[in-house]
Amino acid sequence: MAITGNALDLSLIKRVLRYARPYRKIFFWSIVLTITLAVLAPLRPWMIEYTVDKYISVNDLRGLELMILLMFVALLLEVFVKYTHTFYTNVLGQSVVRDMRTDTFNHITSLRLKYFDKTPIGTLITRNVSDLETIGDVFSQGLIIIIGDILQIITIMLVMFYTDWELTLVVLAPIPLLMLATYIFKEAIKASFQQVRTEVARLNAFLQEHITGMSVVQLFAREKQEMAKFKTINGRHRDAHIRSNLYYSIFFPVVEIVSAISLGLLVWYGAKGVLQGVTSPGVLVSFLLYISMLFRPIRELADRFNTLQMGMVSAERIFKVLDTKEQTPDTGQHAPSRVEGAIRFDKVWFAYTDEQYVLKDISFSVKPGETLALVGATGAGKSSVINLLNRFYEINKGTIEIDGKNIREYKLESLRSSIATVLQDVFLFSDTVSNNISIRNPEISLERMAQAAREVGADNFIRKLPGGFDYNVMERGATLSAGQAQLLSFIRALVYDPAILILDEATASVDTETEELIQNAILRLMEGRTSIVIAHRLSTIQHADKIIVLDRGEIIEQGTHQELLKLNGSYKRLYDLQFNSSGVGSPAGSLRVPSGKQ
Repeated sequence: MAITGNALDLSLIKRVLRYARPYRKIFFWSIVLTITLAVLAPLRPWMIEYTVDKYISVNDLRGLELMILLMFVALLLEVFVKYTHTFYTNVLGQSVVRDMRTDTFNHITSLRLKYFDKTPIGTLITRNVSDLETIGDVFSQGLIIIIGDILQIITIMLVMFYTDWELTLVVLAPIPLLMLATYIFKEAIKASFQQVRTEVARLNAFLQEHITGMSVVQLFAREKQEMAKFKTINGRHRDAHIRSNLYYSIFFPVVEIVSAISLGLLVWYGAKGVLQGVTSPGVLVSFLLYISMLFRPIRELADRFNTLQMGMVSAERIFKVLDTKEQTPDTGQHAPSRVEGAIRFDKVWFAYTDEQYVLKDISFSVKPGETLALVGATGAGKSSVINLLNRFYEINKGTIEIDGKNIREYKLESLRSSIATVLQDVFLFSDTVSNNISIRNPEISLERMAQAAREVGADNFIRKLPGGFDYNVMERGATLSAGQAQLLSFIRALVYDPAILILDEATASVDTETEELIQNAILRLMEGRTSIVIAHRLSTIQHADKIIVLDRGEIIEQGTHQELLKLNGSYKRLYDLQFNSSGVGSPAGSLRVPSGKQ
């Protein structure tokens, strides 16, 4: 489907309306109330016309009092219908927004990491928040209201023609000028709204990135430079809004001028008719009200149309996200209750972009319960191995197996629940300690979390926190030290009881005092599990069952620590560089493989 963002793009409107299907009753009553309002619109002017001609002109006070009472009843009825109509259309709009927001968020969480590598997070936030609010306005202030305004215009014009067709033709003479102005306004505001939404997305993306990375901005004293960039982006955002407001400031006076011309024609032609006795005073009075009621929806119709236009621009952007086909295919059916943990990479080739391979013909195997260490310079491909094992990215060539089965044959949830990854940069949500550990999994009890905390030696610091497991760690764990955040990630891994454990430089960001505590936690985590350890410090992996040295995406050496030292190759040079240059022989804190694995 070609999405253009045009307000009258029927295919786009139909797609938005599909989200209203579960709310058919509300939608139906919204339409019924819209038609009712259109029918009620000319009722009071007609009653005034009747009152002037039948009662006021003949000094009938009792009849006048009766008509005033009837007009009051009609007013109450119209107020009630308007209230109900406004309520239903807003309920409909917010219900649609809720469902679309749920679908959008669910779709975003299903996308592979490659999509997030090239899409600013602030842009996705804009899609899921402000763009969707604009779609809510399509129902509460746009589509249904436009239908109501058009029906009201048609109803009033029919009543006017029925009452006095000659006077109606005179009064409506300036309408073609208004139609021309409306068309020009519509085309101008369309481009303006598209620019507004683009600048909003840019502004959100800039703010999200710079607030998240504020420590970097301040560390390098870049406040003034980044402020200059922000002023530029904010200025473009302001200019886009000013342009849209400029079109409004031109259009609305034009509508008022046309309305004044129509009113002047009514006074001129209608008064002449009254003096000549061909037009009754009641008709003249009612036409004064009809003109006001006619031009109000015409003036607002352009505004409603632009609400619809803005909603369609937002819908175009949201459906572009929903139409993104970058999910990891979840077609596998294999979902064992527990995997053994045997891992095998067979001639694996992988590239993040095109054919710029970051892994080249990688082959290795790990038996259940063994520890594999990956060593190499930054960019050698170590983290790519982790990403591929979790199917965050898809390989270009070769196969990856767990327990003899291709990982594509596993259900995605089953595969990832069997693997726990502890990263160097621990991400914690702005939530309680318990929710950060369990990721809000109701199957993980507080008792289980407390037991895991004791096993990894983290219960002491958690008890000291105000509220213990109910303590809010704030965004990205800002209120915790790096070591404490790392310990929480170990507890998180332990409570999920994975068969395969991945440690990505898990001790790189902690102090020496905390490192020993973390080393003990690592030993507890590795017991009975297949482990892959990524390390720059060779002191942490000397007792691994197998060490693989990667260089530019290729395996250049593999073996045990002693075997690699005897090769006198890259591993030996890296070992000498880290230890001998500093006079360190066999550093403390090395990774001690649990008993039975050496």
